[in-house]
Amino acid sequence: MTPSIAPPGMSTKDAQELVAQVAELERTQLAEDVEGFAALFDEHAVWITGGGRRLVGRAAIAAFTREVLPGAFVTGSVRYDVAHIRFITEDVALTSVDQEYLTTDGQPVSPRQEGRPTYVWHRRDGRWLIASGQNTAVPSGEE
Repeated sequence: MTPSIAPPGMSTKDAQELVAQVAELERTQLAEDVEGFAALFDEHAVWITGGGRRLVGRAAIAAFTREVLPGAFVTGSVRYDVAHIRFITEDVALTSVDQEYLTTDGQPVSPRQEGRPTYVWHRRDGRWLIASGQNTAVPSGEE
């Protein structure tokens, strides 16, 4: 999927870096790499989990992830596709992601389970980090 980018004329390189960071988010989850996952977040990030739990700070995000990530993908996997990138400034961007849960052979689970996570990224020392994330489930049968 090629994401839409706003406003027009923003850096293609930055957009590619953000898509790569979302791919790294997916990779670390599937690999159950808690430390790699947590490293994608800013030290003071805020993350709202798919269950609605608010986590403040990389340490809290890492602690929660250590509880839920190991074994989470034994019976399946997940796919992330960046649908839209909105540059708020040159160093702050939002990614809107389509998330789909899959069986171990890569097929959509039944009933279908999808999410629409949104991440606000900021560039620090040349690297994009998540400042805020909201993981929202899509009710069954809706898009």
